[in-house]
Amino acid sequence: MLVANNLYKKFGGKPALDDVSFHVQRGEIYGLLGHNGAGKSTSLGIILGMVMPDAGDVSIGGVSVLKNRAQALRKVGAIFEAPAFYEYLSGWDNLKILMGYSTGFDAAAARVVVERVGLTKRIASKVRTYSHGMRQRLALAQALLPEPEVLLLDEPTDGLDPEGIKWFREFILTLRDERGMTVLFNSHLLAEVELMCDRVAILREGRRVFEGSAGGLQHDTPVFEVDLAPWDSACGLIHSAGGEILSANRISLPHALDPALLVETLVRAGVRVRAFAPVRRSLEDLYMEIHNGAASPN
Repeated sequence: MLVANNLYKKFGGKPALDDVSFHVQRGEIYGLLGHNGAGKSTSLGIILGMVMPDAGDVSIGGVSVLKNRAQALRKVGAIFEAPAFYEYLSGWDNLKILMGYSTGFDAAAARVVVERVGLTKRIASKVRTYSHGMRQRLALAQALLPEPEVLLLDEPTDGLDPEGIKWFREFILTLRDERGMTVLFNSHLLAEVELMCDRVAILREGRRVFEGSAGGLQHDTPVFEVDLAPWDSACGLIHSAGGEILSANRISLPHALDPALLVETLVRAGVRVRAFAPVRRSLEDLYMEIHNGAASPN
């Protein structure tokens, strides 16, 4: 649905993107991750035709953004950088004006979208009275009014409280599940990305250093966090079972070994088992490994 090929971009002689490529399948939620300056917003700017790459191209639905921007973006909705509104006007009047710049304003469609994002009770209020969360909902309504097939979101949950983040996550997942929406978004909130995304790409200093499944980040070998005493006796039994000691409180076990059987063996040998829990390799673990040089570029 969306393909970025070999994107290069420099600002003031400094590389912002260096041969970045990725693809987003139809109906997929795809996350772009990275520190400030990693190239995330530059990538979205190129996709939206607001930033011209030095080399490379982006296509949406098979149409090149560089060669035919209007057609490529016809079914795209976006929240890019900080949403800007007319503070002295109501949310409704803002939607009328902003949509009039592009596809034209459809009042019936707008009422449906406003209800969907939960702004019906406040849509007639002036935007200057809106909280940050309400502004984000208004921006989301604006992005959804063209009835897009692709939604591009630049740090959409930045500044939201936990309740707002949870609402946003559930809303985006519902869009994908009910409408087959394709979503590409940037975020620093790694736990949220892991909960929402099908696949992720990590950018570092303008280069893509990882692309893969957000749900496939577990250790190849099962890892467990343990609290065992006496430790020396426990280590001997773990080694005998084919396990490996990773640290003072972490062990790895072969796939063929049932952890419950090992626990039973430890208890029978007089080892006190205070804790024995599987460790899931999180997206944050992977992110930190890459930025510490522990993972090689993919």
